[in-house]
Amino acid sequence: MSQEFIAVFMFALMMVMLFTGQRVFGAIGAVAAIAALALWGTGGQDIPFSAAMKLMKWYPLLTLPMFIFMGYVLSESRLADDLYRMFHVWMGSLNGGLAIGTIGLMVLVSAMNGLSVAGMAIGATIALPELLRRNYDKIMVTGVIQAGASLGILVPPSVVLVLYAMIARQPVGQLWLAGVVPGLMMAAMFVVYIWIRCRFQPHLGPAMRDAGEVPFGEKLRLLGAGALPLAIFAAMMVPFVNGWTSLVESSAIGALAALAASTLKRRMTWTIFVTCVRQTLAISCMFMWIILAALGFGAVFDGLGAVRAIESLFTEQLGLGPWAILVVMQLSFIIMGTFLDDTAMLVIVAPLYVPLVGALGFDLIWYGVLYTITTQIAYMTPPFGYNLFLMRAMAPPEVGLGDIYRSIIPFVGVMVLALAVIMALPGIALWLPELVYGNQ
Repeated sequence: MSQEFIAVFMFALMMVMLFTGQRVFGAIGAVAAIAALALWGTGGQDIPFSAAMKLMKWYPLLTLPMFIFMGYVLSESRLADDLYRMFHVWMGSLNGGLAIGTIGLMVLVSAMNGLSVAGMAIGATIALPELLRRNYDKIMVTGVIQAGASLGILVPPSVVLVLYAMIARQPVGQLWLAGVVPGLMMAAMFVVYIWIRCRFQPHLGPAMRDAGEVPFGEKLRLLGAGALPLAIFAAMMVPFVNGWTSLVESSAIGALAALAASTLKRRMTWTIFVTCVRQTLAISCMFMWIILAALGFGAVFDGLGAVRAIESLFTEQLGLGPWAILVVMQLSFIIMGTFLDDTAMLVIVAPLYVPLVGALGFDLIWYGVLYTITTQIAYMTPPFGYNLFLMRAMAPPEVGLGDIYRSIIPFVGVMVLALAVIMALPGIALWLPELVYGNQ
């Protein structure tokens, strides 16, 4: 039996297990363990052991629970309510202003959490009912929330980029900085689209008359409340960017700052604190198991020479150029994203694609941004996009699945355009990391 056939069989078996509803780390880890023992006997047990040791020695992994805890503290303490009220009174007098404010809310939530699920939950529970009550078009606003929530895995501190850094062996700090400009650019493109559409179709996002009735003093108070997450983000990132603290130390500063802010605003209770700790432990352990399984799976694949076989298939047998191969890889992400989440996609294909991208001469920091944007697109692509079903589960009964499908079409178009721009102009993603790390 050839090594190529074994690699294909491993991949097919893993996909079958995932389709049967098995947990991601269980499916990936089981296939890796069985293949290692079948190929190399009892010596194969060294592969998962080596992967576990590599994981435990990866110091930046400590940032994962810190940022997850920070996000849960800010979400559970309902500081996002103040943010949305701020956008309500400052932007509501414009046509589509509240939808534009929702994008701003999502950017700030992304900077607090790093997970798209958190942005989706906050948007669906806080923004969506208010938008519908203000007679905003239900199709447009569900698309706004899904598009805004997708920024959570690109704007730092992105948890997905932490996982990519571990698997691709790239610096987390550079990946985060690489995601800043593309993330803000995509948010700005969403805002421009909403503004243009509501300008020509005002009934989609009617202006709110009561927004101008709020006293100016209340507006200033809410502006201060909205600046709080930015202050927390600055307290965390400024020392890191200037080289005063390490990445792990900055993550601890962010977690402590969030806890202090929620306590000072009297939003933190013992029940909320326990909830945040439990959720942080659950999510952190889940990600660690997934990374461990991915490292083991990648080690077996590398031992089989699967990466070299795929490179030979693309370059020699199919005769594809580097850019054509890159496009094919991005299309495969979109297809897989119709039935897998971002973490599953990463751990399945990263052992194959990341070495190939490096061999083709592309920058792996830049490719991490491309992967993340493509994952965002896949999250919102019918028929089985992950975000589509999250929105359906959280949306009120009057918003049907057909409405949700139609809502994302223009926003997916905007994201594809953003992906094409960043592919054509890699400097958009690489400028900030080169500026910061080039001066150190």
